[in-house]
Amino acid sequence: MNTERIKTVGDLKKSGYKSKTIKEELRLNLIEKLRKKEPTFTGIIGFEDTVIPEIERALLSRHNMNLLGLRGQAKTRIARQLTEFLDEYIPVVEGSELNDDPLNPISDFAKKQIADLHDNTPLTWMHRSERYVEKLATPDVSIADLIGDVDPIKAANLKLNYADERVIHYGIIPRSNRCIFVINELPDLQARIQVALFNILQEGDIQIRGFKIRIPLDIEFVFTANPEDYTNRGSIVTPLKDRIGSQILTHYPKSIAVSKKITIQEARLSEEQLKSVVVTDLLSGLLERIGFEARESEFVDSKSGVSARLSISAYENLVSTAERRMLINGEKKTVARISDLQGVIPAVNGKIELVYEGEQEGSGSVARSLISKAIRNEFIQHFPDPGKLKKKKEPSPYQPIVNWFAEGNVVDRLLMDTEKLYLKGLEAIPGLEALTSTYLKGLEKSELHVAMEFVLFGLAEHSLIGKSDLVQGTQFKDLMGSIFSEKDFLKEE
Repeated sequence: MNTERIKTVGDLKKSGYKSKTIKEELRLNLIEKLRKKEPTFTGIIGFEDTVIPEIERALLSRHNMNLLGLRGQAKTRIARQLTEFLDEYIPVVEGSELNDDPLNPISDFAKKQIADLHDNTPLTWMHRSERYVEKLATPDVSIADLIGDVDPIKAANLKLNYADERVIHYGIIPRSNRCIFVINELPDLQARIQVALFNILQEGDIQIRGFKIRIPLDIEFVFTANPEDYTNRGSIVTPLKDRIGSQILTHYPKSIAVSKKITIQEARLSEEQLKSVVVTDLLSGLLERIGFEARESEFVDSKSGVSARLSISAYENLVSTAERRMLINGEKKTVARISDLQGVIPAVNGKIELVYEGEQEGSGSVARSLISKAIRNEFIQHFPDPGKLKKKKEPSPYQPIVNWFAEGNVVDRLLMDTEKLYLKGLEAIPGLEALTSTYLKGLEKSELHVAMEFVLFGLAEHSLIGKSDLVQGTQFKDLMGSIFSEKDFLKEE
C-alpha cells in the first residue's frame, strides 16, 4: 500500500484498507512467515524446539502471554522481536493520543474529528517500530501511571467541568492502543495494581475514575516474570494469571555447544580485539562449563539462577586479559590461555547469588572453585579419566609427565609471560605435546599449546601433579612436594 498518497480518511476508504486487530495482525503475518518457511525469530539460540513453538502457538491462538523464567533467559529480547509480526505501517488519526484507527475511532478527540471533517480527516502512518511499549514493574507504579486519571491542570486550562472526559490524562496502557505492551517483572507490581488489569485483559476496555465511558483497547499484552520473585518480592495474583492466555516457560541453554553460540553472538568485542586475540574452541567450551557448574553448585542459589550474562561477561574479560598482556609485552597478536581464566573471576563474582555457605566461603573463593570444577570436568571430556584408569589398574598415559615433576622439576605459568616464555615452559615438559596430540588431533600450533597448558591444569585438578597459586599466575610441581610446602607454610603461620 502506497502510504505517501493516502493522507485522509477518504483516501484510506478508496484504497480498500480494512481494519484488523493487533492480534489478527500478529496471527496473519506469522502464518505468512510459516508458509514461506521464513525464520520467525532471529538471534534466539537454543529455543528452536521448546520456547519458540510455544510462542507461535500463542500468537496463532490470539493470546496475551507471560514469559516465565529465571534471569538472563532472553525474555525481553523475545518480546521486542514480536514487532516483526506486525504490518509495516498502520493508519492513525492525526493528533490522536490513543493511536485511533481512522475506520474505528475510540477516543473522544478522534470521533469529533471524523464527525466534523468526514473524509477530509487527516491521518498519519505509524511504523511497526513505534508500536512497542515497555514498562518495568516497580512497587511505586500507580493506576494513574498505567491507566490514567483526571488532570486538574487540563481542566483549568480548557475551562472544562470534571464530568467532561476531555479532562482525562491517559496512562501508558491507553496510549499503547494498537501496540504490543510489555510489563517486565510482573510480580513486582502491587496486587491492587494487578487487579486493575483484570478488565483490560478480559473485556478489553478500561474505566477511569467515576466516568461512565468504557474505552475499548486493542493491545497485545506480553508479561515477563521470574519465578524467584514469587517468594522474594511478590506474586502474580491468581485471577490475573487466569486471564493471561498462554504462560511460556523459558530455560537456560541445555548444552555447552548452544551456550557457546549465545556467548559468541552476544559478547561485545571491538574489531581490533577480534583480530588480535584468538580464543580456541577448547577454551571457549571450558568457559561455558563455568556457568553450568555454577548452576549445579551447592554454594550458589539455584532459585536465583545463573544468567547467560555470566558466560558473556567472562568471555569479554578473558579476551581483555589476553589483550592487556599482548599490549604490555608489545606483541601484535596473541592466543588466550588457560591461565587467563584468572581474569574472569570478577565477571563470575558479579553474576552469582550465594547461599549462606557460599557467603562464608567468599565470592572470590567460590569463583575459583567453579573454575577448578569446570577444568576437572572438561578435562575428562577430552582425555582418559585418571580416576577410572586407577580403578581398573590400567597403565596411565600421564605417567611420564607425573614422573618428570616427581624429579623436582617446576613450571611457572605467569599471567604476563611473553609468547616465547609461554612456549618454552610448555615444550620443556617431556611427553606433554605427544600426549596432547594423541587425544586432540588436527590442532593448529597455537591451539595445541593452549591444549598442552590445559593438560597441566587438568592433571592438577585430578591430583596427579601439584599446583600452587602465585601472585601473578600458577606454579606446577610434584604433588607430594606441593603438600609438604603447604604444611611448612602452615607451621610458619
